[in-house]
Amino acid sequence: MFNRSLISELESLAKDYPIVTVMGPRQSGKTTLVRNVFPNKPYANLEALDVREAADLDPRGFLEKYPEGAILDEIQRAPKLLSYIQIIVDEAEQKGMFILTGSHQVELHQAITQSLAGRTALLNLLPMSLKELSLAGFEMTLDEAIFKGGYPRVFNDELNPTKAYRNYFQTYVERDLRQLIQIKNLTQFQHLVRICAGRIGQIINLEGIGNDVGISSNTVKEWLSILEASFILIRLYPYYENFGKRMIKSPKLYFTDVGLATYLLGIENIEQLVRDPLRGNLVENLVLLELYKSRYNQGLDPQLFFYRDTHGHEVDLIFQTGNQLVPIEIKAAKTFNKEFLKNLIYFQKLVGERCKEGFLIYAGPHEQKVQSCRIIHYTHAVEALS
Repeated sequence: MFNRSLISELESLAKDYPIVTVMGPRQSGKTTLVRNVFPNKPYANLEALDVREAADLDPRGFLEKYPEGAILDEIQRAPKLLSYIQIIVDEAEQKGMFILTGSHQVELHQAITQSLAGRTALLNLLPMSLKELSLAGFEMTLDEAIFKGGYPRVFNDELNPTKAYRNYFQTYVERDLRQLIQIKNLTQFQHLVRICAGRIGQIINLEGIGNDVGISSNTVKEWLSILEASFILIRLYPYYENFGKRMIKSPKLYFTDVGLATYLLGIENIEQLVRDPLRGNLVENLVLLELYKSRYNQGLDPQLFFYRDTHGHEVDLIFQTGNQLVPIEIKAAKTFNKEFLKNLIYFQKLVGERCKEGFLIYAGPHEQKVQSCRIIHYTHAVEALS
């Protein structure tokens, strides 16, 4: 088992809540994590047809087999159980009784809101971070980290990343997608996902994507929601206040794993990646994910946004912590250029005392402070959140 950073938060919350729910993409390591943290708990996988049928046909009888609680994997496959679990934990008044996992955000949130509000803690587990991979002995260059992504199986089984992500995507389309929505033209949907990979870090233009795919903007909106709900995409929203200028209010698009995004771009080896015009966008996606994972592993919301106004001023990320705003710029370059700080300094002047320090995250080895900006290596990106 990889040493996942979420372990301590998972153990802590299990002492405070009767139920802990771990959500995240398929194959991100949820099952391995919870079974290793709670080795003495009975385990039931609701993806298995016979197990799911038993839970659906006789929820009470199914749960009576686990008087001390259990790990219930992919709980969104048997949402009826949640109402009965609520009754059980209310009567038992026992902490850490049930550990649930799920990979569909919308279905789970709806079911939990109805049945388990106030009774469960929610955690998100994304694929492995650079820190987790480093602790497991996987030291990689920036391009290797992008190409391989973070899914545990790619490293544990020494899989070819291109083939692994091809199989992952095909399985997602054939299994999860059909559970979530009826799509008549799977080719169009796959085309949409590939177009999204080509627009990493860009403002979402529903009409433009729709024209490229040959579908309506409403259908694009619906399909993007499905991709976000099943942990394929992240929509990064803008930070805007009354700064006296018109602000961009549409979100940007990123993937929850850069290895998958790289596959979807048709990149099949490191040499192609180095030459690809979207390499900088993939670097930006990688750093964004490092920050998301760091916050999720602490049981916290990301609190990350971006800034852009109609005059072209843009900052890749804004981290909001209380009243303070931390602007973050991301560059794929290994050589520092003072021009990289231009938008950071602009934003600092715009918000005044609410911004004490800005961060430039880049691929170069030299870390330093220039004016009120810290320049750090991408492997230390989480320092921007501290």
